Amino acid sequence: MTTKKKTIHTALFPGSFDPFTIGHADIVRRALRLFDGVIIAIGVNSDKSEKNCEERLEHLRALYADNPRVEVLAYHTLTADLVAQKNASCIIRGIRNESDLAYESQIAQVNFSLFGIETIWLPADPELKELSSTVVRELQRFGKDISKLVP
Repeated sequence: MTTKKKTIHTALFPGSFDPFTIGHADIVRRALRLFDGVIIAIGVNSDKSEKNCEERLEHLRALYADNPRVEVLAYHTLTADLVAQKNASCIIRGIRNESDLAYESQIAQVNFSLFGIETIWLPADPELKELSSTVVRELQRFGKDISKLVP
């Protein structure tokens, strides 16, 4: 008798902003409803100081220390390479307002067309109380089931 190995669905959250930014914890909380695990990854590159990245990593690790479903790490590669390395199911990105969507959708299009990586946008409270019709249309254009994204 063979036993089937359970597939673990993990999402990569390339969190380049401070963990205390409005909505960060809410995005992670929503992602944990959809996925078995979340990897919060801080990109370390020339436009950020090493000290700043270390401080953010320290804050994030402390914030999620009690949650075994959250992994926090730094990366120096392309996001697509990290997705492959960690065998993540997709990338999650937070939307705090409608201007976030314009920026994030450009990144999502590149990741999908070049690497086949799906992006799921999660709205963050308290700034974005509900999805506007513009956001809904944009999400539906990528074939997303938005009922899973909002309570």
